[in-house]
Amino acid sequence: MNAPDLTEDDNAEHLGLYQRATESGAEWWRVSVADRPQTYRLEHGVDDAGRVGTVDIDLVVDAENLRAKLKKWRREGFAIDADDNGESDSDLNRRLAFMPELQRVAALASASTAKQRPRADSGETVRIAQVEVPCGVGGALVPPVNAAYLFPARFNDIVEDVVENRRVMLIGHTGAGKTSLIEQIAARSRHGVLRSNMNGQTTVGDFVGFWTVKGGETLWVDGVLPTAMREGLWLIVDEIDFAEPSILAALTAVLEPHGRLVLKEKGNEIVAPHPSFRLFATANAVGAMSQFRHLYQGANLMNEAFLDRWRVYLLDYLTPAEEADVLMRTLAPNMTRTLATTLAAIAADCRAAFAREDLSSAFSTRRLLDWAELMLRTGDPERAAAPAIYAKVSPEDAALIRGIVRHHIAPAD
Repeated sequence: MNAPDLTEDDNAEHLGLYQRATESGAEWWRVSVADRPQTYRLEHGVDDAGRVGTVDIDLVVDAENLRAKLKKWRREGFAIDADDNGESDSDLNRRLAFMPELQRVAALASASTAKQRPRADSGETVRIAQVEVPCGVGGALVPPVNAAYLFPARFNDIVEDVVENRRVMLIGHTGAGKTSLIEQIAARSRHGVLRSNMNGQTTVGDFVGFWTVKGGETLWVDGVLPTAMREGLWLIVDEIDFAEPSILAALTAVLEPHGRLVLKEKGNEIVAPHPSFRLFATANAVGAMSQFRHLYQGANLMNEAFLDRWRVYLLDYLTPAEEADVLMRTLAPNMTRTLATTLAAIAADCRAAFAREDLSSAFSTRRLLDWAELMLRTGDPERAAAPAIYAKVSPEDAALIRGIVRHHIAPAD
């Protein structure tokens, strides 16, 4: 029995029943997945004279401890039973055949989808991440391109969904780059963007439209939703978990495939979406982020029926290596790898403190870039941090961040 390192991709092969014959019967250990991530449940027993013994050891270990157990069991003569849990030969063959079959049909489906995609308004496409994205016609509402922006491979599915006109919701902590991801896709593909921030002040009239009087004449004014739908713009509903129920109700019909908006206030006028129209949302405390709802006071619960109308992606902050690359690309040629690596590590430690709730404020890439830019001008991390970081947070948070900075940066001689 081999015991290679355990990873997320191969740990499944180590689950099962490990047995050896003894004078008193078959001794076994059963390995299964425990409740917490990257932990495993180990159960031990001895089958006496053909009878299944009771579990006499039941414990939970991490991956490192399981590796040690696997090596020990190998030395003691235990072997894994691949047919544990009564799996028949046909069940085993079907389970083994699933992934090869899926990969085969997924490749065919991908090729077929690429052929059926509508042509771009401009007849052009641009490659973003690993996806060909149809280009728009440009205009004043197209966001500026950030040349330093990174599109890691994990963004491929999101870009694919944009091309396929899926309703995409991005969830994650403040400053994780949810809105900027959509804006940079739009910037590179020349699509105009409208943003509507659900900050508690946005009304259903602002969102859908309203009647007003101008020069003695009563006029209808479209809100951001029908404007984007008519003109083929991309609409980002920021912090949708703070939206009023009336706004969510207006959105529901539009979320359906080829969904249309009915303007009841305008005599039930129907607004059909332009082919280039795209709808996005961002949220801080939805779905997988619900555990952090107490950090985002005022966020509303969203039912599964509403969430099921979206493709929901959890966005985390950039890795330290990715963030160091962004720093170097944004602040070239003055930013060196040594400086960038240290600054990215400080940001990572601040975010870890935020996740532990030691800090009450998040640490965005935007904040890190601002601090780094001012630091290059002043030559002094503390002086630069005063307006870029410390003045934006509570005194308690500032003191903790200052401690993290000093942990990574020794004072000048």
